[in-house]
Amino acid sequence: MKCILLANGEYGDLEAYRRVLCDFEHVICADGGANYAYQLGLKPNYIIGDMDSINPEIADLFAGSGVVVKKYPRSKDFTDTQLAFALAQEIGVREILVLGSLGGRLDHTMSNLYASVEAVEQGIKVTHCTPEYMVYILRDKIFLNSSQGDLVSVMALTERATGVCEIGFEYPLDNVILEMRNPFAISNVMVGDNAEIHVKSGILAVFHYRSLNTLE
Repeated sequence: MKCILLANGEYGDLEAYRRVLCDFEHVICADGGANYAYQLGLKPNYIIGDMDSINPEIADLFAGSGVVVKKYPRSKDFTDTQLAFALAQEIGVREILVLGSLGGRLDHTMSNLYASVEAVEQGIKVTHCTPEYMVYILRDKIFLNSSQGDLVSVMALTERATGVCEIGFEYPLDNVILEMRNPFAISNVMVGDNAEIHVKSGILAVFHYRSLNTLE
């Protein structure tokens, strides 16, 4: 079961997302993410958060059409996006495509990436999507099918990630340890149209700079 999760961050060209808005069963909006769902023609199943950034007219429209609204007080222990991730796990999704989670405030970007870790540890596939690049949150392996020359960076989201391998890159890695405090696996380059990244333990963020307009 696949879920689209819309955060209230930067989106860029909304039309670019049309290529990825398919084959999903649930739409979860973190507060103002519902504004972008409206612009994209998506009807949420859930809107969750403190409701301080959603357009009131859009909130009323969605609430009147049967969307489940889960309102939290503004003074709370979790961000709206964290609450949305928790809800996705609660309803049993197995894959989450996150939009609007990157760019803008750096603290929000970092928070959104770290918020992915628990879901991935529970076996859920999580991908953050922008028009310019994707971020795959990885606990095992991924096969990248794209274009020679694509830029790929890998960072540990846990204190350590062991057994990291990068195959099909200008600078291959073979069973190395990546640590959060020493992010040396940055700006690698695919040498062909296919590449692989593996990790034995820990969680990685794989940044793949590939325009959505190149997706087939």
